[in-house]
Amino acid sequence: MPTITFPDGTRRDYEKSLTVGEVAASIGPGLAKAALAGEIDGPIDGPGNGQLVDLSYSLEQDHTLRIITNRDPEGLDILRHSTAHLMAQAVKSLYPTAQVTIGPVVEDGFYYDFAFERSFTEEDIRAIENKMVELATGNHPITREVMPRSDAISFFRDRAEKYKAEIIEGIPGDEPISLYRQGDFVDLCRGPHVPDTGKLRVFKLMKLAGAYWRGDHRNEMLQRIYGTAWPDKKALDAYLNRLEEAEKRDHRKLGRQQDLFHLQEEAPGMVFWHEKGWIIYRIVENYIRDIIRQNDYPEVRTPQVVDRSLWEKSGHWDKFGDMIFATHSEHRDYAVKPMNCPCHIQIFNQGLKSYRELPLRLAEFGSCHRNEPSGTLHGLMRVRNFVQDDAHIFCTEDQIQDEVAQFIDLVFQVYEHFGFKDILINLSTRPEKRVGSDEVWDKAEKALELALDNKGLEWKLNPGDGAFYGPKVDFSLKDSIGRIWQCGTVQVDFSMPGRLSAQYVAEDGGKRVPVMLHRAILGSLERFIGILIEEHAGHLPVWLAPVQAVVLTITDRQAEYAVKVKKLLDESGFRAQVDLRNEKIGLKIREHTLQRIPYLLIIGDREVNQNSVAVRTREGEDQGAMVLSAFIELLEKEVISCGHDNQPEE
Repeated sequence: MPTITFPDGTRRDYEKSLTVGEVAASIGPGLAKAALAGEIDGPIDGPGNGQLVDLSYSLEQDHTLRIITNRDPEGLDILRHSTAHLMAQAVKSLYPTAQVTIGPVVEDGFYYDFAFERSFTEEDIRAIENKMVELATGNHPITREVMPRSDAISFFRDRAEKYKAEIIEGIPGDEPISLYRQGDFVDLCRGPHVPDTGKLRVFKLMKLAGAYWRGDHRNEMLQRIYGTAWPDKKALDAYLNRLEEAEKRDHRKLGRQQDLFHLQEEAPGMVFWHEKGWIIYRIVENYIRDIIRQNDYPEVRTPQVVDRSLWEKSGHWDKFGDMIFATHSEHRDYAVKPMNCPCHIQIFNQGLKSYRELPLRLAEFGSCHRNEPSGTLHGLMRVRNFVQDDAHIFCTEDQIQDEVAQFIDLVFQVYEHFGFKDILINLSTRPEKRVGSDEVWDKAEKALELALDNKGLEWKLNPGDGAFYGPKVDFSLKDSIGRIWQCGTVQVDFSMPGRLSAQYVAEDGGKRVPVMLHRAILGSLERFIGILIEEHAGHLPVWLAPVQAVVLTITDRQAEYAVKVKKLLDESGFRAQVDLRNEKIGLKIREHTLQRIPYLLIIGDREVNQNSVAVRTREGEDQGAMVLSAFIELLEKEVISCGHDNQPEE
């Protein structure tokens, strides 16, 4: 007679064992219809580290139980993973010789990789999606089976599914293997899954891509089909609208339109900044430079190429060896710098420091290179060469709280200045592969948790995702269309300073190893600029716009006056251009509006005679004629309203 405890603390006694689905039905028909799975033996007060199980799971003893519906994050993942299986079933039904490999849930959807003798086409994708609809309306039960490992391998080999057999062979241990069956389709999976295909009603296949088996370029190329699934059509439509809006904001497209930057195959993942893009870059960099100067961070510069031995001592070579660009000279191996921290310790080590000199904050706009896989590169968002607004704080244990608290204040100040107010915070704890003792990790994790709680901030725990040398707090921005971008971070490191022989003289005269705080506000400057471009759809705030005003002539007669206006704007500290081309004014207006230039100053004979300019905004608003001094005052007020002084970039 099992007793079931629910998330609200209530309990129910049942006369005999029953399934999770039967428990849901005992509570009410609405929950029975909405139920997708269950979580057993998690914390009573809500979601946690319980075990996710199918509705068919039999409860034969006392359990805590949470019924999972599509309103829960886990429910949405189950819905999507089940839809990935539905897609695989449709592919096998239409193309029996296709081999099924892996099909995980990803952000906002799922994918499945297939091996097939020819390339799938868009017509195939439409056929697969139609077949999925047919299979879903068939309400095929989805059932779990358990099979001995050797039998499972033979089962898939007999079905000519060599990839599935290889996956099973690679699973450690000798526990039985779980399979899921729907109709005549059987797939390897841990589960759980929805109880039947009828639960899978709202989905769409999105695109085709290539993918190497197991992500290794030495293996065969597979075909990847991406899809998305949602609880209802309203949610799907909202997602598709977000995608459409994201497409309009794509920084790669806007970068070309506005002549900001480009990338090319001869330097994959490395940015060619054009004049206008480089102006934005320098504005952002110099803004952060002013911030760190005001907060007592000396700026330093460290070498780009450093002997391999330093990276071995720090632990980076073992952890990131495949991502490090290496070179060789005079019988020595070198690494092109993938991060800045070991080099900053070398500066700290020059001359024995006293406790009176701590905290010591060292900042660098450090250019880093990482050999990211080519398939992951994405405009400015994922590159191989990037610059971090990096800094490392050398301090005592007693100073950790104050330093982390000050950094948190700095992060919120900077993000608000750039227009971001919705900030998400995650505390990431010790990963499986790490350096340092559990005692040290306990101390570091507790320090960050205490700093967040003392600030009264809401945060989420992200277990196992810390850096290999210490836990971290990550700060993510939520943009205007709901996307999340991880940018800032602060990490507590008790290990690397000691590995690289950093010491200071303590108050008692003994030598101690300092604590090192790794921190960045923007993270990668390239990526942050990409985020800014997409957040504003190219309509950058006036203080960030590479060109703040353009002077347009109607005829050649206004050329001399237009040049004079541009010069006066330059002398007032604004970034201006002049367009003297012998083109129709309508064409000029359209071109510069597409360039998202905040103000278009149109000059005809009347403006010349009245010593004025006709002001038009990039949004198409006609603000009428103004004397130049009035326009300069307007521009100054708009820049100041953004919290910036618009000093010309250095």
